[in-house]
Amino acid sequence: MKDQRKGIQTFGKAVKTPAFVGSLIIAGIFLIFGTIWNSTFSKYVNITYDWIVANLGWSFILGATAFLIVAIYLMISPLGEIKLGDDDENPAYSTPAWFAMLFSAGMGIGLLFWGVSEPVSHFMTPPVGDAETAGAVHTAMQYSFFHWGLHPWAIYAVVAAALAYFSYRKNLPMLLSSTLEPLLGRDNLFGFWGNTVNIIGVISTLFGISTSLGLGVMQIGGGFEILFGIPNNTGLWLIIIVVITGLAIISTTSGIDKGIKWLSQGNLGVAGLLMLFVLVLGPTLFILELFTHSTGSYIQNFFNMSLGMDAAGEHAEDWYDGWTIFYWAWWIAWAPFVGSFIARVSRGRTIRSFTVGVLLVPTAVSMVWFSIFGGAGLFNQFLGDGGIYNAMLNQDGTIDEAKGFFAMLEMFPFSEVLIVIAMISLTIFFITSSDSGTYVIGMFTSRGNENPPLGLRIIWGLIEGGFAAVLLMAGGLAALQTASIIGGFPFMIIMFIMIYCLIWSLRKEVRDGSLPQERARIYAALEDLREEKKIRKGIIQEQNPNNKDQ
Repeated sequence: MKDQRKGIQTFGKAVKTPAFVGSLIIAGIFLIFGTIWNSTFSKYVNITYDWIVANLGWSFILGATAFLIVAIYLMISPLGEIKLGDDDENPAYSTPAWFAMLFSAGMGIGLLFWGVSEPVSHFMTPPVGDAETAGAVHTAMQYSFFHWGLHPWAIYAVVAAALAYFSYRKNLPMLLSSTLEPLLGRDNLFGFWGNTVNIIGVISTLFGISTSLGLGVMQIGGGFEILFGIPNNTGLWLIIIVVITGLAIISTTSGIDKGIKWLSQGNLGVAGLLMLFVLVLGPTLFILELFTHSTGSYIQNFFNMSLGMDAAGEHAEDWYDGWTIFYWAWWIAWAPFVGSFIARVSRGRTIRSFTVGVLLVPTAVSMVWFSIFGGAGLFNQFLGDGGIYNAMLNQDGTIDEAKGFFAMLEMFPFSEVLIVIAMISLTIFFITSSDSGTYVIGMFTSRGNENPPLGLRIIWGLIEGGFAAVLLMAGGLAALQTASIIGGFPFMIIMFIMIYCLIWSLRKEVRDGSLPQERARIYAALEDLREEKKIRKGIIQEQNPNNKDQ
Protein backbone atom coordinates (compact mmCIF):
# COMPACT_ATOMS: atom_id res chain seq x y z
CA MET A 1 0.00 0.00 0.00
CA LYS A 2 1.43 3.38 -0.96
CA ASP A 3 2.49 5.58 1.96
CA GLN A 4 0.69 8.93 1.68
CA ARG A 5 2.04 10.40 4.89
CA LYS A 6 4.94 12.50 3.58
CA GLY A 7 2.82 15.62 3.14
CA ILE A 8 4.22 18.88 1.81
CA GLN A 9 7.93 19.27 2.50
CA THR A 10 8.59 22.91 1.59
CA PHE A 11 7.37 26.11 3.19
CA GLY A 12 6.53 27.72 -0.14
CA LYS A 13 4.12 24.95 -1.11
CA ALA A 14 2.62 24.64 2.37
CA VAL A 15 1.48 28.27 2.53
CA LYS A 16 -0.49 27.78 -0.69
CA THR A 17 -2.68 24.97 0.64
CA PRO A 18 -6.39 25.70 1.31
CA ALA A 19 -5.99 24.49 4.91
CA PHE A 20 -3.23 27.01 5.61
CA VAL A 21 -4.87 29.92 3.79
CA GLY A 22 -8.29 29.32 5.35
CA SER A 23 -6.89 28.89 8.85
CA LEU A 24 -4.68 31.97 8.52
CA ILE A 25 -7.58 34.15 7.36
CA ILE A 26 -9.81 33.11 10.28
CA ALA A 27 -6.95 33.50 12.78
CA GLY A 28 -6.04 36.89 11.31
CA ILE A 29 -9.62 38.18 11.59
CA PHE A 30 -9.71 37.05 15.21
CA LEU A 31 -6.40 38.77 16.06
CA ILE A 32 -7.22 42.01 14.26
CA PHE A 33 -10.72 42.33 15.68
CA GLY A 34 -9.56 41.38 19.19
CA THR A 35 -6.69 43.87 19.14
CA ILE A 36 -8.28 46.92 17.52
CA TRP A 37 -11.83 46.62 18.89
CA ASN A 38 -10.97 44.99 22.19
CA SER A 39 -13.93 46.25 24.23
CA THR A 40 -16.45 45.19 21.57
CA PHE A 41 -14.64 41.89 21.23
CA SER A 42 -14.84 41.33 24.99
CA LYS A 43 -18.57 42.08 24.96
CA TYR A 44 -19.32 39.52 22.27
CA VAL A 45 -17.04 37.00 23.96
CA ASN A 46 -19.24 37.17 27.05
CA ILE A 47 -22.48 36.99 25.03
CA THR A 48 -21.23 33.93 23.16
CA TYR A 49 -20.16 32.20 26.36
CA ASP A 50 -23.52 32.77 28.05
CA TRP A 51 -25.49 31.52 25.03
CA ILE A 52 -23.46 28.35 24.49
CA VAL A 53 -23.44 27.39 28.16
CA ALA A 54 -27.16 28.05 28.58
CA ASN A 55 -28.28 26.22 25.45
CA LEU A 56 -25.59 23.66 24.63
CA GLY A 57 -24.02 22.83 27.99
CA TRP A 58 -25.88 19.53 28.17
CA SER A 59 -24.22 18.38 24.94
CA PHE A 60 -20.75 18.62 26.49
CA ILE A 61 -21.89 16.52 29.46
CA LEU A 62 -23.31 13.78 27.24
CA GLY A 63 -20.45 14.01 24.75
CA ALA A 64 -17.65 13.57 27.28
CA THR A 65 -19.41 10.55 28.80
CA ALA A 66 -19.92 8.99 25.38
CA PHE A 67 -16.22 9.40 24.55
CA LEU A 68 -15.29 7.63 27.79
CA ILE A 69 -17.56 4.70 26.91
CA VAL A 70 -15.87 4.43 23.50
CA ALA A 71 -12.38 4.52 25.04
CA ILE A 72 -13.28 1.73 27.49
CA TYR A 73 -14.74 -0.31 24.63
CA LEU A 74 -11.50 0.03 22.66
CA MET A 75 -9.54 -1.07 25.70
CA ILE A 76 -11.50 -4.21 26.60
CA SER A 77 -12.83 -5.39 23.22
CA PRO A 78 -11.00 -7.68 20.76
CA LEU A 79 -10.28 -4.55 18.71
CA GLY A 80 -7.63 -3.66 21.28
CA GLU A 81 -5.27 -6.27 19.79
CA ILE A 82 -4.82 -4.24 16.60
CA LYS A 83 -1.57 -2.32 16.38
CA LEU A 84 -1.20 1.36 15.61
CA GLY A 85 1.28 0.47 12.89
CA ASP A 86 2.52 -2.65 11.21
CA ASP A 87 2.13 -5.96 13.06
CA ASP A 88 5.88 -6.34 13.65
CA GLU A 89 6.56 -2.76 14.81
CA ASN A 90 7.86 -1.88 18.27
CA PRO A 91 6.87 1.33 20.11
CA ALA A 92 8.64 4.39 18.73
CA TYR A 93 9.49 5.73 22.22
CA SER A 94 10.32 4.14 25.55
CA THR A 95 7.50 4.09 28.09
CA PRO A 96 9.09 6.72 30.43
CA ALA A 97 9.71 9.12 27.54
CA TRP A 98 6.19 8.46 26.24
CA PHE A 99 4.54 9.26 29.58
CA ALA A 100 6.66 12.40 29.99
CA MET A 101 5.51 13.76 26.64
CA LEU A 102 1.88 12.85 27.36
CA PHE A 103 1.85 15.03 30.46
CA SER A 104 3.81 17.95 29.05
CA ALA A 105 1.48 18.22 26.06
CA GLY A 106 -1.70 17.13 27.80
CA MET A 107 -2.12 18.84 31.14
CA GLY A 108 1.11 20.26 32.51
CA ILE A 109 0.12 23.91 32.84
CA GLY A 110 -3.39 23.09 34.02
CA LEU A 111 -2.20 20.84 36.84
CA LEU A 112 0.00 23.60 38.22
CA PHE A 113 -2.63 26.29 37.76
CA TRP A 114 -5.55 24.38 39.27
CA GLY A 115 -3.72 21.92 41.57
CA VAL A 116 -4.47 23.99 44.67
CA SER A 117 -6.94 26.60 43.47
CA GLU A 118 -9.63 24.17 42.34
CA PRO A 119 -9.93 22.07 45.54
CA VAL A 120 -9.87 25.21 47.68
CA SER A 121 -12.49 26.89 45.47
CA HIS A 122 -14.75 23.82 45.70
CA PHE A 123 -14.26 23.81 49.48
CA MET A 124 -15.38 27.44 49.73
CA THR A 125 -18.20 27.01 47.16
CA PRO A 126 -19.12 23.32 46.85
CA PRO A 127 -21.57 22.10 44.20
CA VAL A 128 -23.69 20.47 46.95
CA GLY A 129 -23.72 20.66 50.74
CA ASP A 130 -22.43 23.28 53.14
CA ALA A 131 -19.21 25.16 52.52
CA GLU A 132 -16.13 25.06 54.77
CA THR A 133 -17.05 21.77 56.44
CA ALA A 134 -15.45 18.32 56.67
CA GLY A 135 -17.88 17.13 54.01
CA ALA A 136 -16.83 20.01 51.76
CA VAL A 137 -13.20 18.83 52.00
CA HIS A 138 -14.13 15.43 50.59
CA THR A 139 -16.46 16.89 47.96
CA ALA A 140 -13.74 19.30 46.81
CA MET A 141 -11.24 16.53 46.15
CA GLN A 142 -13.85 14.20 44.65
CA TYR A 143 -14.79 16.75 41.99
CA SER A 144 -11.14 17.62 41.34
CA PHE A 145 -10.54 13.93 40.57
CA PHE A 146 -13.59 13.97 38.34
CA HIS A 147 -12.52 16.99 36.30
CA TRP A 148 -8.95 15.73 35.79
CA GLY A 149 -9.58 11.99 35.66
CA LEU A 150 -10.96 9.54 33.14
CA HIS A 151 -13.15 11.87 31.06
CA PRO A 152 -10.48 14.25 29.71
CA TRP A 153 -8.00 11.50 28.96
CA ALA A 154 -10.72 9.50 27.22
CA ILE A 155 -11.33 12.48 24.93
CA TYR A 156 -7.64 12.57 24.07
CA ALA A 157 -7.43 8.79 23.67
CA VAL A 158 -10.29 8.59 21.16
CA VAL A 159 -8.87 11.29 18.88
CA ALA A 160 -5.30 9.98 19.19
CA ALA A 161 -6.33 6.39 18.47
CA ALA A 162 -8.20 7.43 15.33
CA LEU A 163 -5.32 9.54 14.03
CA ALA A 164 -2.67 6.92 14.80
CA TYR A 165 -4.75 4.10 13.29
CA PHE A 166 -5.51 5.79 9.99
CA SER A 167 -2.01 7.22 9.70
CA TYR A 168 0.23 4.36 10.82
CA ARG A 169 -1.90 1.37 9.88
CA LYS A 170 -3.70 2.71 6.81
CA ASN A 171 -0.76 4.84 5.58
CA LEU A 172 -2.77 8.05 5.37
CA PRO A 173 -1.53 11.55 6.24
CA MET A 174 -1.82 12.46 9.93
CA LEU A 175 -4.77 14.76 9.37
CA LEU A 176 -8.21 14.98 10.91
CA SER A 177 -9.68 14.46 7.47
CA SER A 178 -7.86 11.09 7.28
CA THR A 179 -9.93 9.81 10.20
CA LEU A 180 -13.04 10.31 8.04
CA GLU A 181 -11.61 8.34 5.11
CA PRO A 182 -14.40 5.70 5.19
CA LEU A 183 -16.89 8.50 4.48
CA LEU A 184 -14.81 10.91 2.40
CA GLY A 185 -12.71 8.41 0.43
CA ARG A 186 -8.98 8.68 -0.12
CA ASP A 187 -9.34 10.98 -3.13
CA ASN A 188 -11.30 13.60 -1.14
CA LEU A 189 -9.07 14.05 1.92
CA PHE A 190 -7.98 17.42 0.51
CA GLY A 191 -11.32 18.32 -1.03
CA PHE A 192 -13.81 20.82 0.36
CA TRP A 193 -15.02 18.73 3.29
CA GLY A 194 -11.55 17.43 4.12
CA ASN A 195 -10.09 20.93 4.20
CA THR A 196 -13.06 22.19 6.24
CA VAL A 197 -12.48 19.53 8.89
CA ASN A 198 -8.75 20.33 9.06
CA ILE A 199 -9.41 24.07 9.33
CA ILE A 200 -11.86 23.47 12.19
CA GLY A 201 -9.12 21.40 13.83
CA VAL A 202 -6.61 24.25 13.47
CA ILE A 203 -8.94 26.86 14.94
CA SER A 204 -10.03 24.56 17.79
CA THR A 205 -6.37 23.89 18.53
CA LEU A 206 -5.56 27.59 18.59
CA PHE A 207 -8.40 28.25 21.06
CA GLY A 208 -7.43 25.29 23.23
CA ILE A 209 -3.73 26.12 23.33
CA SER A 210 -4.34 29.81 23.92
CA THR A 211 -6.46 28.90 26.95
CA SER A 212 -3.66 26.80 28.41
CA LEU A 213 -0.96 29.34 27.59
CA GLY A 214 -3.10 32.11 29.05
CA LEU A 215 -3.46 30.19 32.31
CA GLY A 216 0.30 29.66 32.40
CA VAL A 217 0.99 33.34 31.85
CA MET A 218 -1.46 34.35 34.60
CA GLN A 219 0.19 31.97 37.05
CA ILE A 220 3.75 33.00 36.20
CA GLY A 221 2.58 36.58 36.73
CA GLY A 222 1.18 35.55 40.11
CA GLY A 223 4.62 34.22 41.03
CA PHE A 224 6.24 37.53 40.11
CA GLU A 225 3.71 39.37 42.26
CA ILE A 226 4.38 37.16 45.28
CA LEU A 227 8.19 37.27 44.90
CA PHE A 228 8.77 40.83 43.73
CA GLY A 229 5.51 42.70 44.29
CA ILE A 230 4.99 43.29 40.56
CA PRO A 231 1.24 43.68 39.86
CA ASN A 232 -0.18 40.64 38.11
CA ASN A 233 -1.98 42.52 35.36
CA THR A 234 -2.28 42.70 31.58
CA GLY A 235 0.99 44.57 31.12
CA LEU A 236 3.00 41.88 32.86
CA TRP A 237 1.12 39.15 31.00
CA LEU A 238 2.04 40.63 27.61
CA ILE A 239 5.73 40.79 28.54
CA ILE A 240 5.67 37.16 29.70
CA ILE A 241 3.93 36.06 26.50
CA VAL A 242 6.52 37.78 24.30
CA VAL A 243 9.48 36.31 26.18
CA ILE A 244 8.20 32.74 26.51
CA THR A 245 6.79 32.61 22.98
CA GLY A 246 10.28 33.53 21.80
CA LEU A 247 11.75 30.68 23.84
CA ALA A 248 9.13 28.30 22.44
CA ILE A 249 10.05 29.28 18.88
CA ILE A 250 13.72 28.62 19.66
CA SER A 251 12.74 25.22 21.06
CA THR A 252 10.75 24.29 17.97
CA THR A 253 13.87 24.58 15.80
CA SER A 254 15.45 21.60 17.61
CA GLY A 255 12.72 19.12 16.63
CA ILE A 256 10.43 16.79 18.55
CA ASP A 257 13.11 14.19 19.38
CA LYS A 258 15.33 16.73 21.10
CA GLY A 259 13.60 19.89 22.30
CA ILE A 260 10.20 18.55 23.34
CA LYS A 261 11.46 15.16 24.48
CA TRP A 262 14.34 16.48 26.61
CA LEU A 263 12.34 19.34 28.12
CA SER A 264 9.40 17.03 28.89
CA GLN A 265 11.52 14.41 30.65
CA GLY A 266 13.47 16.98 32.63
CA ASN A 267 10.37 18.88 33.65
CA LEU A 268 8.56 15.74 34.74
CA GLY A 269 11.47 15.05 37.08
CA VAL A 270 11.31 18.57 38.50
CA ALA A 271 7.54 18.33 39.05
CA GLY A 272 7.98 14.91 40.68
CA LEU A 273 10.59 16.23 43.13
CA LEU A 274 8.35 19.18 44.01
CA MET A 275 5.47 16.78 44.63
CA LEU A 276 7.65 14.54 46.84
CA PHE A 277 8.85 17.55 48.83
CA VAL A 278 5.29 18.66 49.62
CA LEU A 279 4.22 15.10 50.49
CA VAL A 280 7.08 14.51 52.92
CA LEU A 281 7.18 17.93 54.61
CA GLY A 282 3.46 18.63 54.39
CA PRO A 283 0.49 17.03 56.18
CA THR A 284 1.43 13.54 54.99
CA LEU A 285 -1.16 11.53 56.91
CA PHE A 286 -3.96 13.93 55.96
CA ILE A 287 -2.95 13.71 52.29
CA LEU A 288 -2.86 9.90 52.29
CA GLU A 289 -6.21 9.58 54.04
CA LEU A 290 -7.78 12.20 51.78
CA PHE A 291 -6.50 10.39 48.68
CA THR A 292 -7.97 7.10 49.90
CA HIS A 293 -11.35 8.56 50.85
CA SER A 294 -11.67 10.70 47.71
CA THR A 295 -10.81 7.79 45.44
CA GLY A 296 -13.70 5.86 46.95
CA SER A 297 -16.04 8.84 46.59
CA TYR A 298 -14.97 9.33 42.98
CA ILE A 299 -15.74 5.70 42.15
CA GLN A 300 -18.99 5.60 44.15
CA ASN A 301 -20.42 8.80 42.63
CA PHE A 302 -18.91 8.39 39.18
CA PHE A 303 -22.16 8.04 37.21
CA ASN A 304 -23.98 10.82 39.04
CA MET A 305 -21.11 13.21 38.40
CA SER A 306 -20.70 12.10 34.78
CA LEU A 307 -24.27 13.05 33.87
CA GLY A 308 -24.78 15.76 36.47
CA MET A 309 -26.62 18.94 35.44
CA ASP A 310 -28.47 21.61 37.40
CA ALA A 311 -31.84 21.60 35.67
CA ALA A 312 -33.82 22.26 38.87
CA GLY A 313 -31.44 24.75 40.50
CA GLU A 314 -30.32 22.31 43.19
CA HIS A 315 -26.64 23.22 43.10
CA ALA A 316 -24.60 26.36 43.59
CA GLU A 317 -25.48 28.98 40.98
CA ASP A 318 -23.54 28.59 37.71
CA TRP A 319 -21.28 25.96 39.30
CA TYR A 320 -21.57 23.44 36.45
CA ASP A 321 -21.19 26.21 33.86
CA GLY A 322 -17.98 27.52 35.35
CA TRP A 323 -16.40 24.16 36.11
CA THR A 324 -17.56 20.93 34.47
CA ILE A 325 -18.87 22.36 31.19
CA PHE A 326 -15.80 24.61 30.86
CA TYR A 327 -13.47 21.67 31.46
CA TRP A 328 -15.18 19.33 29.02
CA ALA A 329 -15.16 22.04 26.34
CA TRP A 330 -11.50 22.77 27.07
CA TRP A 331 -10.48 19.14 26.75
CA ILE A 332 -12.43 18.79 23.51
CA ALA A 333 -10.90 21.98 22.09
CA TRP A 334 -7.49 20.60 23.02
CA ALA A 335 -8.24 17.18 21.49
CA PRO A 336 -7.06 17.95 17.91
CA PHE A 337 -3.75 19.20 19.31
CA VAL A 338 -3.14 16.72 22.12
CA GLY A 339 -4.67 13.83 20.19
CA SER A 340 -2.40 14.50 17.21
CA PHE A 341 0.66 14.83 19.40
CA ILE A 342 -0.13 11.65 21.35
CA ALA A 343 -0.70 9.81 18.06
CA ARG A 344 2.61 11.19 16.77
CA VAL A 345 4.54 9.60 19.67
CA SER A 346 2.49 6.37 20.00
CA ARG A 347 3.37 4.45 16.87
CA GLY A 348 3.91 0.72 17.35
CA ARG A 349 1.63 0.22 20.37
CA THR A 350 -1.49 -1.94 20.35
CA ILE A 351 -4.77 -0.09 20.78
CA ARG A 352 -5.19 -1.80 24.16
CA SER A 353 -1.78 -0.86 25.57
CA PHE A 354 -2.16 2.61 24.08
CA THR A 355 -5.57 3.13 25.68
CA VAL A 356 -4.45 1.77 29.06
CA GLY A 357 -1.46 4.11 28.99
CA VAL A 358 -3.38 7.19 27.90
CA LEU A 359 -6.50 6.57 30.00
CA LEU A 360 -5.48 4.94 33.28
CA VAL A 361 -1.92 5.95 34.11
CA PRO A 362 -2.30 9.74 33.61
CA THR A 363 -5.59 9.63 35.53
CA ALA A 364 -3.87 7.95 38.50
CA VAL A 365 -1.01 10.46 38.43
CA SER A 366 -3.45 13.39 38.23
CA MET A 367 -5.28 12.05 41.28
CA VAL A 368 -2.01 11.76 43.21
CA TRP A 369 -1.06 15.29 42.13
CA PHE A 370 -4.31 16.83 43.36
CA SER A 371 -4.20 14.81 46.58
CA ILE A 372 -0.73 16.12 47.44
CA PHE A 373 -0.91 19.76 46.38
CA GLY A 374 -4.66 20.22 46.77
CA GLY A 375 -4.61 18.20 49.99
CA ALA A 376 -1.92 20.47 51.45
CA GLY A 377 -4.02 23.48 50.46
CA LEU A 378 -7.21 22.04 51.96
CA PHE A 379 -5.40 21.16 55.18
CA ASN A 380 -4.32 24.76 55.57
CA GLN A 381 -7.73 26.11 54.61
CA PHE A 382 -9.74 23.76 56.88
CA LEU A 383 -7.43 23.07 59.81
CA GLY A 384 -4.91 25.90 59.49
CA ASP A 385 -5.16 29.67 59.22
CA GLY A 386 -7.11 29.64 55.96
CA GLY A 387 -4.59 31.89 54.29
CA ILE A 388 -4.73 30.33 50.86
CA TYR A 389 -8.19 31.53 49.95
CA ASN A 390 -7.40 34.98 51.35
CA ALA A 391 -4.30 35.09 49.14
CA MET A 392 -6.49 34.33 46.14
CA LEU A 393 -8.91 37.17 46.92
CA ASN A 394 -8.40 40.45 45.08
CA GLN A 395 -9.32 43.80 46.60
CA ASP A 396 -12.49 43.97 44.51
CA GLY A 397 -13.65 40.58 45.85
CA THR A 398 -12.84 38.60 42.71
CA ILE A 399 -10.75 35.41 42.84
CA ASP A 400 -7.26 35.14 41.37
CA GLU A 401 -6.82 31.38 40.94
CA ALA A 402 -3.26 31.87 39.71
CA LYS A 403 -2.05 32.63 43.25
CA GLY A 404 -3.36 29.47 44.92
CA PHE A 405 -0.42 27.19 44.11
CA PHE A 406 2.16 29.73 45.25
CA ALA A 407 0.20 30.53 48.41
CA MET A 408 0.37 26.84 49.30
CA LEU A 409 4.14 26.73 48.69
CA GLU A 410 4.58 29.67 51.08
CA MET A 411 3.58 27.28 53.90
CA PHE A 412 6.88 25.39 53.48
CA PRO A 413 10.55 26.06 54.27
CA PHE A 414 12.55 27.63 51.42
CA SER A 415 9.27 28.82 49.95
CA GLU A 416 10.92 31.37 47.67
CA VAL A 417 13.11 28.66 46.13
CA LEU A 418 10.05 26.43 45.68
CA ILE A 419 8.13 29.23 43.97
CA VAL A 420 11.02 29.88 41.59
CA ILE A 421 11.17 26.13 40.77
CA ALA A 422 7.41 26.09 40.14
CA MET A 423 7.71 29.11 37.85
CA ILE A 424 10.50 27.42 35.90
CA SER A 425 8.35 24.29 35.59
CA LEU A 426 5.45 26.41 34.35
CA THR A 427 7.69 28.08 31.80
CA ILE A 428 8.86 24.71 30.48
CA PHE A 429 5.28 23.46 30.28
CA PHE A 430 4.41 26.63 28.36
CA ILE A 431 7.29 26.03 25.94
CA THR A 432 6.49 22.35 25.36
CA SER A 433 2.77 23.04 24.92
CA SER A 434 3.41 25.81 22.42
CA ASP A 435 6.11 23.79 20.69
CA SER A 436 3.87 20.73 20.44
CA GLY A 437 1.04 22.87 19.16
CA THR A 438 3.12 24.34 16.36
CA TYR A 439 3.99 20.82 15.21
CA VAL A 440 0.37 19.74 15.17
CA ILE A 441 -0.97 22.83 13.39
CA GLY A 442 1.99 22.57 11.03
CA MET A 443 0.92 19.00 10.18
CA PHE A 444 -2.67 20.08 9.58
CA THR A 445 -1.57 22.85 7.21
CA SER A 446 1.11 20.90 5.30
CA ARG A 447 -1.08 17.94 4.29
CA GLY A 448 0.09 15.72 7.12
CA ASN A 449 3.86 16.26 7.06
CA GLU A 450 4.99 14.91 10.46
CA ASN A 451 7.98 17.26 10.37
CA PRO A 452 6.40 20.41 8.96
CA PRO A 453 8.65 23.16 7.56
CA LEU A 454 10.31 25.33 10.20
CA GLY A 455 8.87 28.55 8.77
CA LEU A 456 5.38 27.14 9.11
CA ARG A 457 5.96 26.21 12.75
CA ILE A 458 7.32 29.68 13.53
CA ILE A 459 4.24 31.37 12.01
CA TRP A 460 1.85 29.27 14.08
CA GLY A 461 3.96 29.74 17.21
CA LEU A 462 3.61 33.50 16.85
CA ILE A 463 -0.14 33.21 16.23
CA GLU A 464 -0.56 31.02 19.35
CA GLY A 465 1.08 33.72 21.46
CA GLY A 466 -1.10 36.35 19.79
CA PHE A 467 -4.28 34.40 20.53
CA ALA A 468 -3.33 34.11 24.22
CA ALA A 469 -2.55 37.84 24.41
CA VAL A 470 -5.85 38.88 22.79
CA LEU A 471 -7.90 36.65 25.09
CA LEU A 472 -6.10 37.88 28.22
CA MET A 473 -6.73 41.48 27.20
CA ALA A 474 -10.37 40.63 26.53
CA GLY A 475 -11.13 39.47 30.05
CA GLY A 476 -8.58 37.08 31.52
CA LEU A 477 -9.92 33.77 32.76
CA ALA A 478 -13.50 34.38 31.57
CA ALA A 479 -12.30 35.01 28.01
CA LEU A 480 -10.09 31.90 28.14
CA GLN A 481 -13.08 29.82 29.23
CA THR A 482 -15.14 31.21 26.37
CA ALA A 483 -12.39 30.40 23.86
CA SER A 484 -12.43 26.77 24.96
CA ILE A 485 -16.17 26.47 24.57
CA ILE A 486 -16.20 28.16 21.15
CA GLY A 487 -13.43 25.89 19.95
CA GLY A 488 -14.82 22.76 21.56
CA PHE A 489 -18.37 22.58 20.24
CA PRO A 490 -17.74 22.25 16.48
CA PHE A 491 -14.96 19.74 17.05
CA MET A 492 -17.18 17.64 19.31
CA ILE A 493 -19.46 17.04 16.33
CA ILE A 494 -16.48 15.95 14.25
CA MET A 495 -15.43 13.59 17.05
CA PHE A 496 -18.69 11.65 16.84
CA ILE A 497 -18.21 11.17 13.09
CA MET A 498 -14.59 10.21 13.71
CA ILE A 499 -15.62 7.52 16.21
CA TYR A 500 -18.08 6.02 13.73
CA CYS A 501 -15.35 5.79 11.08
CA LEU A 502 -12.81 4.31 13.51
CA ILE A 503 -15.11 1.59 14.85
CA TRP A 504 -16.36 0.77 11.35
CA SER A 505 -12.78 0.39 10.06
CA LEU A 506 -11.60 -1.66 13.03
CA ARG A 507 -14.55 -4.05 12.78
CA LYS A 508 -14.00 -4.37 9.04
CA GLU A 509 -10.42 -5.36 9.74
CA VAL A 510 -11.67 -8.05 12.11
CA ARG A 511 -14.18 -9.32 9.53
CA ASP A 512 -11.53 -9.40 6.82
CA GLY A 513 -9.28 -11.50 9.04
CA SER A 514 -6.35 -9.08 8.83
CA LEU A 515 -5.53 -9.31 12.52
CA PRO A 516 -2.13 -9.89 14.15
CA GLN A 517 -1.06 -13.51 14.59
CA GLU A 518 -1.48 -13.18 18.35
CA ARG A 519 -5.13 -12.27 17.86
CA ALA A 520 -5.61 -15.26 15.54
CA ARG A 521 -4.19 -17.58 18.21
CA ILE A 522 -6.62 -16.17 20.78
CA TYR A 523 -9.56 -16.79 18.46
CA ALA A 524 -8.37 -20.37 17.87
CA ALA A 525 -8.06 -20.96 21.61
CA LEU A 526 -11.59 -19.66 22.19
CA GLU A 527 -12.93 -21.96 19.50
CA ASP A 528 -11.16 -24.92 21.15
CA LEU A 529 -12.74 -24.02 24.50
CA ARG A 530 -16.19 -23.84 22.93
CA GLU A 531 -15.70 -27.24 21.27
CA GLU A 532 -14.50 -28.78 24.52
CA LYS A 533 -17.55 -27.38 26.33
CA LYS A 534 -19.89 -28.97 23.75
CA ILE A 535 -18.16 -32.37 24.13
CA ARG A 536 -18.38 -32.25 27.94
CA LYS A 537 -22.05 -31.27 27.79
CA GLY A 538 -22.75 -34.25 25.49
CA ILE A 539 -20.99 -36.67 27.86
CA ILE A 540 -22.99 -35.38 30.85
CA GLN A 541 -26.28 -35.78 28.98
CA GLU A 542 -25.36 -39.34 27.99
CA GLN A 543 -24.68 -40.19 31.63
CA ASN A 544 -27.87 -38.46 32.87
CA PRO A 545 -30.45 -38.72 30.07
CA ASN A 546 -33.33 -37.77 32.41
CA ASN A 547 -31.68 -34.54 33.65
CA LYS A 548 -31.23 -32.30 30.63
CA ASP A 549 -30.71 -29.17 32.71
CA GLN A 550 -27.69 -30.53 34.57
